[in-house]
Amino acid sequence: MKIEEFQNIPAQKDTDILAALSDDGGRYNRQKLAALISPGAEKYLEQMAQKAQKITRQRFGNVVQLYAPLYVSNFCVNSCPYCAFNAKGNSSPKRLTVEQACREADILADEGFRHILLVSGEDRNFITVDYLAALAAKLRKKFSSISIEVYPFDQADYERLFAAGIDGIALYQETYDRSDYARFHKTGPKADYQRRLETLGWAGEAGFRSLGLGFLIGLSDWRTQTLAMAEHAYFLMKNYWQARISFSFPRLRPAENVDDKLFEHMISDSELVQMMVALRLCFADAEIVLSTREDANFRDNAAKICVTRMSAGSRTSPGGYSEKNSALKQFEIADDRSPAEIASMLKSAGLEPVWKDWDKAFTGV
Repeated sequence: MKIEEFQNIPAQKDTDILAALSDDGGRYNRQKLAALISPGAEKYLEQMAQKAQKITRQRFGNVVQLYAPLYVSNFCVNSCPYCAFNAKGNSSPKRLTVEQACREADILADEGFRHILLVSGEDRNFITVDYLAALAAKLRKKFSSISIEVYPFDQADYERLFAAGIDGIALYQETYDRSDYARFHKTGPKADYQRRLETLGWAGEAGFRSLGLGFLIGLSDWRTQTLAMAEHAYFLMKNYWQARISFSFPRLRPAENVDDKLFEHMISDSELVQMMVALRLCFADAEIVLSTREDANFRDNAAKICVTRMSAGSRTSPGGYSEKNSALKQFEIADDRSPAEIASMLKSAGLEPVWKDWDKAFTGV
């Protein structure tokens, strides 16, 4: 995939946008998505949202799955300037042993969560395949689904992790623009653009059931990034059809030792909604994931339209659930409501918060 193919989105006429809106199939093609994310489509946002809501209810019903991130290490060897965990700014790294991570997970299980996401910086000497496999062996007794958001592994490693009970992965390309990628990732293993791009395919080959895509909103132009991410998703869907694709929308947030003046491509709430509903109109069966990076009002409204998975009660530092500690947070969350409050909000909107939507017994694993 060459980002150069997406650098110039042709001007879209009203006839192009209306033609894209008239397609009821919820299927992807590049021209359709380009029309829906174009500046000219902004005046049709209400119609797009209504149609996205209809497709979401048809495919997912009123269900919104709840999950929680569990940070197991804030140590990182990379120097990404947008992340508080970067090697140059983190003077007090913290790691959780398997036993400490299990105690954190027990708190989440007691709150009702059955879907958990293990998150770490690029801490290759501590967060190893053996560590994650040992942790998963303990967590799978209480959680029906375990996902990871860590640094890239090899396919053989993903096969081991899948066998250990980890069935989902989120790995954001950060930016699909190769020149921007090089500018923001000058040192460390993360500087390898191509390896990161291919990693989700390796997880798909290993049998992972959920493949999560995203780009950091603020690093590059969101319209060209959305097209590139869609092409990535389409490739994964064709080649790993057994896995469900999910889209996340990590908009850059304030973080310690991070200068937000570096980021020239921040977007408005309406542009973020446009991106989300356009992707729903092109990927009817994809998960739309929204984290606590967004504030309560935005999340409440987005949940009614097209969101199918939300985090709740998140803490973005290792040990953050069990104690009020000084460990460095990856970023400041914007929605600090408790899981119970999020569930109550969803119910009041006529939606069904789901803590567990499938069981390993169905797969014989």
